[in-house]
Amino acid sequence: MLDLLKKYFGYDDFLPLQEEIIASVIKRRDALVIMPTGGGKSLCYQLPALRFDGLTLVVSPLIALMKDQVDALKSNGVVAAFINSTLSYAEMRRVQALAQQRVLKILYIAPERLALPGFRNFLRTLDVSLVAVDEAHCISEWGHDFRPDYRTLGDLRRSLSHVPFIALTATATERVREDIVAHLDLRDPQKFIASFDRANLEYAVRPKRNTFDALLDLLEKYRGESAIIYCFSRKDTEAVAAGLSDEGFHALPYHAGLEHDVRSQTQEKFIRDEVPIIVATIAFGMGIDKSDIRLIVHYDLPKSLEGYYQETGRAGRDGLPSDCVLFYSYGDKIKHDFFLDQIADETERQNALEKLAQTIAFCELQTCRREYLLNYFGQHWDKENCGGCDVCLAATETFDATLIAQKMLSAVVRTNERFGIGHVSQVLRGANIKRIRELGHDKLSVYGIVDDFSDDDLKEIAGLLIAQELLYKKGREYPTLGVTESGRSFLKNRAQLTLTRRKREEEPTASSRTTRDYDRALFDDLRLLRSRIASEQNVPPYIIFSDATLQHMAYYIPQSRENLSRISGVGAVKLAQLGDAFLSAICDHARQNNLTERNLPSQQRGKNRNTRRKGSTYDLTKQLLHQGLSIAEMAKQRGLAERTVISHIERLILAGEDMDLRPLMPPLEHFKKIKTAFHTSSSTALTPVKNLLGDVYSYDELRLVRAFLHQRERRKATADEHR
Repeated sequence: MLDLLKKYFGYDDFLPLQEEIIASVIKRRDALVIMPTGGGKSLCYQLPALRFDGLTLVVSPLIALMKDQVDALKSNGVVAAFINSTLSYAEMRRVQALAQQRVLKILYIAPERLALPGFRNFLRTLDVSLVAVDEAHCISEWGHDFRPDYRTLGDLRRSLSHVPFIALTATATERVREDIVAHLDLRDPQKFIASFDRANLEYAVRPKRNTFDALLDLLEKYRGESAIIYCFSRKDTEAVAAGLSDEGFHALPYHAGLEHDVRSQTQEKFIRDEVPIIVATIAFGMGIDKSDIRLIVHYDLPKSLEGYYQETGRAGRDGLPSDCVLFYSYGDKIKHDFFLDQIADETERQNALEKLAQTIAFCELQTCRREYLLNYFGQHWDKENCGGCDVCLAATETFDATLIAQKMLSAVVRTNERFGIGHVSQVLRGANIKRIRELGHDKLSVYGIVDDFSDDDLKEIAGLLIAQELLYKKGREYPTLGVTESGRSFLKNRAQLTLTRRKREEEPTASSRTTRDYDRALFDDLRLLRSRIASEQNVPPYIIFSDATLQHMAYYIPQSRENLSRISGVGAVKLAQLGDAFLSAICDHARQNNLTERNLPSQQRGKNRNTRRKGSTYDLTKQLLHQGLSIAEMAKQRGLAERTVISHIERLILAGEDMDLRPLMPPLEHFKKIKTAFHTSSSTALTPVKNLLGDVYSYDELRLVRAFLHQRERRKATADEHR
C-alpha cells in the first residue's frame, strides 16, 4: 500500500489513522470514519480501490467535489469517472459502459440516482468491491445537513449485502454517529475517530465593530491568496463583494439566488485562482477541494458549531497556517431567530435553538476556543494553551474585579435572575429606554452605577464570572443569568477578586506557527508555472501540485528527477508528466541565484520502506531484466500484471538506475514513430502522444519507449558534464 501511495499520490507516509483504516477496508470490514477536513478521508477508499479487482462506488452529494476528485485521480493515473445531473444522456451512457467493461476503478454517484429504478438495474450489472459513503452525516436528521436522498442508501446496502461499506464524515456528534451506523446497517463496523484538532488553523472571534475596515486589514494580509467570506444573507454577499471591489480587491458574490451558470463560473474562477475572494452564503464551499485557502471569515454568526467547523475546515487543507476569523455581535442572533420561528416541528426547532446557543457560547468564551470545539465533538483536550486561538494568543493583564463583580452580581439578583447580560448591562449603565422603565428597573439601587465600562466590557466580564462559576447561564432560547452559591457567598463575604483579561490596547499576538524558510521568489515562479500547466490541462491549479508541495520544492531546490521524486506530493505519474517542466524552472532559478540543493530527508517510510521496496519488488524486477527475460516472462514468473512490471522499470529508471532496455523496445518502425511523436508533442505525457499515434500503439509500448528515451537523455547529460 505504501508503494501505491507513493506511485499514485506522491506521499511517503500515511496521515494519522489512514493506515489502520485502509487495512480494515482491505479486510472487507465495514467502517465508520470521522476525520476532519484535510485529514485525508478520500485516500481511505481511493487507495483500497486500487487493490480491489472490482469497482469502488462512491456516494457523494457534492457535484463540484466529484469533478474535482475525478480530475485529481486522473492526473495521478487512476481511472475514475462520475455520474450526476451535469452529464448529458450520451455522456452518462459512456461512463456506464466503461464501468460495465471494468475499465473504471472508482465511480462517483449522486445519492438521488439511487431512487431511479433504471439506475438500480445498472448497478446490478457491476462488479462492486467497495461502497464509500462520503458526507455520511447527511443521513441523520440530527446532523446539520440532513438530506432525505441519503435514506435510500439503506436499500443500496441490502442489495449489496456482500460488499463492505465505509462511511466518512468530518462532523458528527455521538448521536449522529449512531444514526449513520443504524441507517446504513453497518455490520460490526470498526470505528475510527481521528483528532478533530486542525493544528494549522488559528481561530479568532472579533467584536462586530468597524467590521468592513477590519475585513480589509485581514485581506491585505493575505492579498493575492484565496479567501472565503461567509455572510448571512444574499444581499449581504453582494454588498460586501461590491465594497471589496471598490477597495481594489478582486471579489465575487455567490449565493443560491444567482443563475446556475453564474454560480458555476464563479466557483470555477475561484478554484482556478482567477478570483481570490468569494463572498458567499453557506451555499458555497460544499465540495470545494481547493487546498490553498488561507483565510475563512464569518462576517455573521453561523447557525451551528458543526457548520462553523466544516466551513473553517476549508482553510489550510494543505497543512499550511491559515486564519479563521468570526465577527460576532449578539444582535446577529435576532436574524437567526426569525428563521427559527418558521420551523413548524417543535423538536426540530428546539434542536436548532440548542445548536445556535452553543455557537453563541463559543463566541463569548473567555477560555480556549480550540478546547471548546474539540469537547463539543467529544474529544478531550488537556493543554493549557493551544497556541492557535485568539484567547490563548492574546496578551493578557490581571485587574481588580472586586467592585465590578459585586455590582454585576447584585444587578442580576435585583432583576430577579430573569434577564440576560444585555438587559443587565443596560441597567448597570443607566440606559433610558422604555423596557427598563416599564419594568421599574430604573428605580433599582443598581441602576446607572457603572460608567467606567462599556457594554462590550460588561459582556466580557460576565463571561469571566461564568468561567469563575460565580454566574451561570440558564435557558436555551433566551438565556438568562443566575448567581451561583459561590457567587452569593462572594457577595455576602465581600471577598476580593482578581480576573485575567486581554489587554485593552492590543490585538492578539501573531501566531507562533511558522513554515519553512523557503525561497519565496522560486515559490512564486513555481505557482505561475503551475497555473499555466493547469490552464493547459483545464484543471484547477491545486490538482497539479499543492502549495505545500511547491514550498517543499522551493526549500529543498531539487535538481534531479530522483530528488524531485522525494518531494512529498510528487508521485510517479506526476513526475513523468510534469517533472521536466518543474525541474527546468528550479534549475534555472538555482543557476541565476547561485543556489544548491538542500539535503532531502531519507525516503525511509514505515518499517524501513525504502529497503523493503528496492530489496524486494523493484530489485527482483531489475534482476530478472538483467537475466534477459521479456516483460511477459517477468510478469509470469513474478505473478504480476505486465503493466505492473513496466511500472517497476519506469520507477527504476526515474530513480537513476542504468539498465539495458533495448531488448524490451517495440519493432524498429514502431519505436521510430513513437519517438517522433514524443518530440512532436514536446511533452512526456502519454495522452497527447497516444492521440497522435492512434490505437495501433499500446500505452505499454509508449511507457517503455519513454523510459528508454529518458535514460538516453540522462546518459547524454552526464557525458556532457564530464566533458
